[in-house]
Amino acid sequence: MNPETLGIVQLALLTAAIFIGFPTAFTLLALGFVFGYLGFGRLVFDLMAVRTFQVMTNDVLIPIVLFIFMGFVMERSGIMDRLFRSILIAAGPLRGSLALATVITCTIFAMATGIVGASVTIMGLLALPPMMRLRYDKRLATGSIAAGGTLGILIPPSVLLILYAANAGESIVRLYLGAFVPGFMLSGLYIVYILITALLRPSAAPPLPAEERNFPIGQKLGMLVTGLVPISLLIFSVLGSIAFGIAAPTEASAMGAIGALVLSAVYRKLNWNVLKTAVFQAARTSSMVLTLLVGSSIFSSVFARLGGSKVIETFILGLGLSTGQFIWLMMLVIFLLGWPLEWTEIIIIFMPLFWPIATRFQIDPIWLGILVAVNLQTAFLSPPVAMAAFYIKGVAPKSVLLSDIWLGMLPFMGLQMLALVLVYFFPQLVLWLPNLVFGR
Repeated sequence: MNPETLGIVQLALLTAAIFIGFPTAFTLLALGFVFGYLGFGRLVFDLMAVRTFQVMTNDVLIPIVLFIFMGFVMERSGIMDRLFRSILIAAGPLRGSLALATVITCTIFAMATGIVGASVTIMGLLALPPMMRLRYDKRLATGSIAAGGTLGILIPPSVLLILYAANAGESIVRLYLGAFVPGFMLSGLYIVYILITALLRPSAAPPLPAEERNFPIGQKLGMLVTGLVPISLLIFSVLGSIAFGIAAPTEASAMGAIGALVLSAVYRKLNWNVLKTAVFQAARTSSMVLTLLVGSSIFSSVFARLGGSKVIETFILGLGLSTGQFIWLMMLVIFLLGWPLEWTEIIIIFMPLFWPIATRFQIDPIWLGILVAVNLQTAFLSPPVAMAAFYIKGVAPKSVLLSDIWLGMLPFMGLQMLALVLVYFFPQLVLWLPNLVFGR
């Protein structure tokens, strides 16, 4: 069997193993070793050692660990609860105030952590019970939680963008700057949809009852200041230091982790149990991501050395696609892969197959990265898998059916697709801010 055929068989077996349910990281390692040994013998041992060392000594990956730790500290210390309640009191008189507070809280929390599942779960616990008590439309309630909770995929400090930068060899700072406008645009679309729904169907999104929001103005201001200002200062110090070139992402993420600990201590929520749980969860999540990176690095190196990447590149280029047709073909493949796979697996395993072809088409890698992030956020809400739906179902009352959650997410999926189209046809939504800061 020639090397190119070995590479295609290797990719086919990987796809089959993932769909069957084998652990992805260990499948990558096993297939990389077996096909590497078949293709070029004992040289595969040297390759595995070198690629593992390169991944584990990559400074670009350090912020992943620190931002994940920062997010878990803020989750465990109840900071998100305080933030949500302060925004809710401010928005209370508006129809749909609970849904609005949910999206705004998720937007702010997305800027404090790159993790997604935690945001969806926490907001399901915080916002869904009062929404059900006030007889919110189940679909609007669950859809706003799912959509808001997935903003962490796109809005910095997105872990997805860090992985994309590490694998594509691009600047994290440029990707972060490129993600700000699309991320806030998407959050704004959610807010506009909720306001329009509340206007057209008042019974679907009632305001907060007067007895739950009529506090003295001094108390309201105090709640807003203590709930919103500290976390906003922390976010600005972390992301602002990256955007203005004051600190590298690694240094800023360390500052954010320390800031989250200090903020938890100020709120008197920092204790041994919170710290221990946050460290354990951050270590477990980071280990999973880094093991996946090692496995993917070995697999992709063997795959490229066997000539598999060249075969795929030749095949796609042979279709005679235009640049736009290639981009939308790639978006379709990524969207479909987002059903059975986590976004980490797609970025680490499958995106490297497209990068050489994207280079041939002279596609801007920063713009492409944001397109991919918006697309994966859409896939995260898309049935039949839709991981966000299962996160919500796990904390929702029994009266909330999985079908209600799926139907509730569909309008927000439509808004995400609209954002994807806008980013495609107006690349300056992504490129304006990086070009303004760094030049073209």
